[in-house]
Amino acid sequence: MGKNEKMSRNLADTFNEVATTYDKYRPGYVDELYEDIFRYVSITDSDSCLEIGIGTGLATLPFLNKCGQLTAVEYGHDLADLCSQKFSHYENFDVKEGKFEELPIENDSYKLIYAATAFHWIPEKEGYEKVYSLLEPGGAFARFANHPFRKDDGSGLCEEIDEAYNKYFYPYYNQQPKVIREYSEEDVKRIAELPLKYGFTDTEYHIYHRERHFTADEYISLLGTYSNHIAIEESVKKPFFEAIHEAIIRHGDVITIRDTIDLELARK
Repeated sequence: MGKNEKMSRNLADTFNEVATTYDKYRPGYVDELYEDIFRYVSITDSDSCLEIGIGTGLATLPFLNKCGQLTAVEYGHDLADLCSQKFSHYENFDVKEGKFEELPIENDSYKLIYAATAFHWIPEKEGYEKVYSLLEPGGAFARFANHPFRKDDGSGLCEEIDEAYNKYFYPYYNQQPKVIREYSEEDVKRIAELPLKYGFTDTEYHIYHRERHFTADEYISLLGTYSNHIAIEESVKKPFFEAIHEAIIRHGDVITIRDTIDLELARK
């Protein structure tokens, strides 16, 4: 497989291949995030809400328990089916299968639209303009995401993992090795300002942090839910994952991940 063919694969499609693993190893979101959303926009059981890219429903329950009707949009068939079953006992829930930017949805219909680690897959202009058109006047858009970062404890583990990426990952994608940095407040500010280009007002942002700890087996399972890792051919993925697994084992069979969660809010 050549560079162009590898890079042309739609990475957004890959999540559909690991629906159950994703549900097990990807984290949910902190309580403070939901509190900030519901402080910003008051939701009652007469309001309709829309989730963009529900995935396995990691962010869904707090909204299901607030909204009168929650409609989810999901591109992956297996993910849409998983959530249909997962939330089947909620009468106020339904799933539309397809790409958000392509699905016909009635304008001015929703008090709240939100996207949890999903909106970056949608072209910026198409995404924000469609969200704006679907919101009722005064309605809100909440965009939030989790950004994991390997915490360097000085043991040399991060350097060994970087070596595995330099040997396998970057050559596979014909890329130069990158310096991985923690997601910053400047990154959050940049995203928070985007809605202003498309008619939104009253923007604000919030940042939350947490730490998670994984064994070698757990961390490899987590890596197996990342789109650009799923897409790697098995002949490269196997030694790549083995190198990371062995490094973690050598360092006490534990790796710490520091999450930065950002929330951007905007109003129509």
